[in-house]
Amino acid sequence: MIRVVLADDQELVRTGFAMILDAQPDIEVVGEADHGAAAIAAVGEHDPDVALLDIRMPGMDGIEAAKVVCAETRTRVVMLTTFDQDDYVYDALYAGASGFLLKDVRRDDLVHAVRVVAMGESLLAPTVTRRLIADITRNRPRAGAAVSDRLSVLTERERETLRLLGRGLSNAEIAAAMVVSEHTVKTHVSNVLAKLGIRDRTQAVIAAYETRLIEPS
Repeated sequence: MIRVVLADDQELVRTGFAMILDAQPDIEVVGEADHGAAAIAAVGEHDPDVALLDIRMPGMDGIEAAKVVCAETRTRVVMLTTFDQDDYVYDALYAGASGFLLKDVRRDDLVHAVRVVAMGESLLAPTVTRRLIADITRNRPRAGAAVSDRLSVLTERERETLRLLGRGLSNAEIAAAMVVSEHTVKTHVSNVLAKLGIRDRTQAVIAAYETRLIEPS
């Protein structure tokens, strides 16, 4: 069962999303909140797999809440907003979020997003992720050197795995490129995430660009 916490200052939005998600046999909404601090408390109380956080909330907003949730818990975060300006996407990814959704998302896409993120995958499509993160690292470089220093802990195969992750390849595509099994790729991916202290494939893509394993085009 995928456990979810919903945080949005609009009660109708929370209720609508909760009804959609609770109708799924494999998803349960275990907590709700109307501002960032309450969202952090709900995550601490319920230990959900996924937190859906509205970016704009009174008091502590969703970005600040995401920073705490991503830094201090195992919960994966999907950001919600009625706005699609790039800065919100950038800030959400740098906060550690695994995904980003507009509030007018279709019912099926909302459910799919929760399932995908709960499995540890990136919510954004690979081509969108590559383009977005290349732009992030080109125009808003942050802490690249610190991440680069940590690459020394990776083996050559793990570095290659990170490079291919940065290009948006699936496990099957990475396996074909490296001429290894998908099981081996999963092991490499797990090692990369653990050694670099990053949460998921989205953060791995950011690391691949920040460390210049992939040059922004």
